Amino acid sequence: AHAACAHRAESRAHAAAHWRKRVFDIVGSALLLVVGSPILLAVALAIKISDGGPILFVQQRAGIKGEPFRFFKFRSMVVDAEARLAELAAQNESDGVLFKMSDDPRITLVGRFIRRYPLDELPQLVNVLRGDMSLIGPRPALLHEVSRYETHVLRRLDVRPGMTGLWQVSGRSDLSWEETVRLD
Repeated sequence: AHAACAHRAESRAHAAAHWRKRVFDIVGSALLLVVGSPILLAVALAIKISDGGPILFVQQRAGIKGEPFRFFKFRSMVVDAEARLAELAAQNESDGVLFKMSDDPRITLVGRFIRRYPLDELPQLVNVLRGDMSLIGPRPALLHEVSRYETHVLRRLDVRPGMTGLWQVSGRSDLSWEETVRLD
């Protein structure tokens, strides 16, 4: 009986922590969207004026339990960036499943600025508000990256992906794939 009571208490504690985190995500993302709306508008206008292309970059990413969701970012690359990825694959500087290139020629002038001050990530506040993401957690992976995960890496999918986490504040692209997984 003691084990059953301990299990129920642990389950309630887990549920309460989950509920508190979700409330934090909703309130935090809503406040940040309202307070940051002038910045969101300025970035959107800069992107549209610079080349007339779409303001947002929308992509399928893996959410909790690997479920796909529509991931939003301000577009920081040329319109055909995804199509040009294959021709740059040989210049990948990553040791893992991620594509990294320090001087990616697909990044626009506005894109360089908004990436330097991670303004390109602000539309993900909508993903947080919708429940696709959390403010804090491992970055959401591309679906083709998840298909290449080793078994021990799949644990990244056990939690809701986040806008920021230890990986982002600990060196981002300077970290190895294994170090990224460990921090997540």
